[in-house]
Amino acid sequence: MLGKDGILKGMSPAATISSMVIVTLFVLGGALYPDSAASLFDTLSGGILSHFKWYYIAIITLMLVFCVVLACSRFGQLRLGDDDSRPEYSLFSWFAMLFSAGMGIGLVFWSIAEPIYHFQSNPFITQGMTSEAAEVAMRITYFHWGLHPWAIYVVVGLALAYFSYRKGLPLTIRSALYPLIGKRIYGWMGHTVDVLAVFGTVFGVATSLGLGVAQINTGLNHLFGMEISTTNQLLLILVISLIATASVLSGIGRGVKWLSEINIWLTVAILLFLLVYGPTRYLLQSYVQGIGDYLAHVVPLSTWTDASKDSQWQSWWTVFYWGWWMSWSPFVGMFIARISKGRTIREFICGVLLVPTLLGMLWLTLFGGTALYLELTHTVTNAAGEVVSAIGQAGIVTAVGENVTSALYTTLSLLDSGSIGYMASILATVLVALYFITSADSGTLVVTTILSLGEEHPPRSQRVMWGMSVAAVAAILMLAGGLKALQTAAITAAFPFSVVVMVMMWGLFRALHQELPAPQPETVKVPPLG
Repeated sequence: MLGKDGILKGMSPAATISSMVIVTLFVLGGALYPDSAASLFDTLSGGILSHFKWYYIAIITLMLVFCVVLACSRFGQLRLGDDDSRPEYSLFSWFAMLFSAGMGIGLVFWSIAEPIYHFQSNPFITQGMTSEAAEVAMRITYFHWGLHPWAIYVVVGLALAYFSYRKGLPLTIRSALYPLIGKRIYGWMGHTVDVLAVFGTVFGVATSLGLGVAQINTGLNHLFGMEISTTNQLLLILVISLIATASVLSGIGRGVKWLSEINIWLTVAILLFLLVYGPTRYLLQSYVQGIGDYLAHVVPLSTWTDASKDSQWQSWWTVFYWGWWMSWSPFVGMFIARISKGRTIREFICGVLLVPTLLGMLWLTLFGGTALYLELTHTVTNAAGEVVSAIGQAGIVTAVGENVTSALYTTLSLLDSGSIGYMASILATVLVALYFITSADSGTLVVTTILSLGEEHPPRSQRVMWGMSVAAVAAILMLAGGLKALQTAAITAAFPFSVVVMVMMWGLFRALHQELPAPQPETVKVPPLG
């Protein structure tokens, strides 16, 4: 099954060669014909959005329901491993790696920009830039970053961890299909599934790297005057990808774990800055109120398909996110499985679903809520010397309209225009860079793990090669159209793998029922008469 020598030593030759051919063709085609590449992704994603929007909405909701039911079922007591196995990592390290791998760059990129977009207009309000619009904006943002994406990660990660640690199969995507196709997972069917997983992972991670490098470029421009340009962004991709590759060579227990824990401490630091220098009472009230508002609306939002209007809004927000999370699912699911051996199914589901969701909502409240408050309460002095309300004129709305990545730094500067605000901007830029590194090194480790059929320590040469491949795809997507190309690539890459995830869910369901069959009712013995 695995190569014995040469560059493919320790790897699955069929899956590795197929994956490399696909990625190489994309890189060469995108480099030589960037306009044609952008047009191709536009056409593919446009067709998916036109005909399968309902499909994305339905399957992601189904996954969330599946997770909740499974956590509450008798299967929740099963451990991901032998019955006497225990977790390898502490809860803090586990949560740190979960959050860093699962959200990271995207949360920094969109935490202010998305609420501000929805604050101006969305399908659920009649008038933008009001207090009601601000509440709805946060509700939509919570929805996009809440339980649904983590449900996707739970399904993939749980299936991988269960079949690997409890059933002794390789830690790779194909193993989740064992209850359905048996030993054929080692043939062409298994190779196809793993190649689709690699395809989704490479493009999903590359999408995030593209967003991250744009954010870093803007931060360096704000701090040191570096020009915002495609050339500088390509250089940043190269430099940071080299650092990420060095990190992945050290493995999960060292580089990835350490960077994830550093990320969490830096996250705490910048959140404290926003809480102290921002509208503290408003933010705390918004967080508590926002959780309740989210829970009250999560069911209708989960099944809303905009059927009457069929506008483009949902396609370029909700469906983009669902596609993006789906393309990330082999990467994050595999990574979560790697760090979750020994936990029970119930602990796994509750931990992965709830803790990152609550932390993400806190992040969104402190960043997005601060920006909304500044825009809602902004005032100006008119010609008569009177202080009048000037909602939407604080500068953040303008920044989002001109350059999405500048919204973060505009907000931090409005909170403190002195040295503290400058330090916060440096901290935010470092945080994005570290999230960039952890996403890249985790993604590279996952790709090589899949292609080596679950080896805990894939060949170092393959880790280097795939680290550079992910960087190359990110660079090509930037050349092919920036943010729009990144979005269309994520939606396109997710579609074929979504079918695999549904099959994985069915395979897990069957395997659990085979291990713990439904209890039979006890036979009641009736004593003989007399």
